[in-house]
Amino acid sequence: MTATTVRPRATSGSDFAALSRRVNAQDLMRRQPGYYTLRLTLVGLMLVGGWAAFALIGSSWWTLLVAAFLAVAFAQAALVAHDLAHRQVFRTKRPSEIAGRIAGNLGVGMSYGWWMDKHTRHHNNPNHDDLDPDVAPEVLIWATESALGRRGLAAFVTRHQAGLFFPLLTLLSTDLKVSSIKALRAGVVKRPGLEALLLAVHAVAYLGALFLLLSPLQAIAFLVVHQALFGVYLGLTFAPNHKGMPHPTGDEDYLRKQVLTSRNVRGGRLVDIALGGLNYQIEHHLFPGMPTPNLRKAQPIVQRYCAEIGVPYEQTSLIESYRQALRHLHAVGAPLREARSRRFGMGA
Repeated sequence: MTATTVRPRATSGSDFAALSRRVNAQDLMRRQPGYYTLRLTLVGLMLVGGWAAFALIGSSWWTLLVAAFLAVAFAQAALVAHDLAHRQVFRTKRPSEIAGRIAGNLGVGMSYGWWMDKHTRHHNNPNHDDLDPDVAPEVLIWATESALGRRGLAAFVTRHQAGLFFPLLTLLSTDLKVSSIKALRAGVVKRPGLEALLLAVHAVAYLGALFLLLSPLQAIAFLVVHQALFGVYLGLTFAPNHKGMPHPTGDEDYLRKQVLTSRNVRGGRLVDIALGGLNYQIEHHLFPGMPTPNLRKAQPIVQRYCAEIGVPYEQTSLIESYRQALRHLHAVGAPLREARSRRFGMGA
């Protein structure tokens, strides 16, 4: 089974312009300083409160509960960094970068510059097999063509990647840190010295707190639980968005390239908070600078417009979004499973 391809429809190129006029008529691109003041304050309090509880509890296995709480706080800080990168919070570049490095590098130990470069390329060509770094063949494979020819451990992972998906998310935090360091060494980041310094401060403060206040075994347990849950939570916020959706050819107009490759997740305010607004993935990709609280308001406008011009608009529940992603992963690994079955049969 090969990845589904988006089939472009002839268009005058004015479809997005017409939609943009409807959205702007509702003033939905306006900044929301009150919302972000509250959100940044709450995330900051979560981080401060979590580390304060860690210090007060001290050398105790109860700190593993703090590790779980801080995993949520770290993921929320990363989601804030995402909004900062899109200039949803501040209108200009400089304050966005300063706050982004504080949240990303200093707060969670991830290079803001590296992630911003990677995420920009993703937005320019979502789900494109060659141009979107989020579907590039790495541990998980999202296109059947990339799975062919894999051998050894890589082939084993691909054959069983649907079942291994959630366990592998526990390693996402580690991957973010390794990728950040590689980007700094490769010169991908604009301010490598500053970003490296902030990452070093984060690492020293984080590991110092663990190994100074906890026993060695408790410190290792805290590290594993915290980083694993942080990776799982962060991965679960991004997994529903594009995984298992069509892969474009690159010939589509802007509106279709963004809508046909994205999936929205239904839910109430709790889902909005848990996913940081990324559950409105279609609206976010069409208007990446739109503040998060306005995405909910833009959603019915975009959905109605897509129905008018005959563009499929994918929206599902949170659980079903994961099912679709897992089904896609399972299907991608099918050729390797079939090839292995044939070899086993021949050997018998």
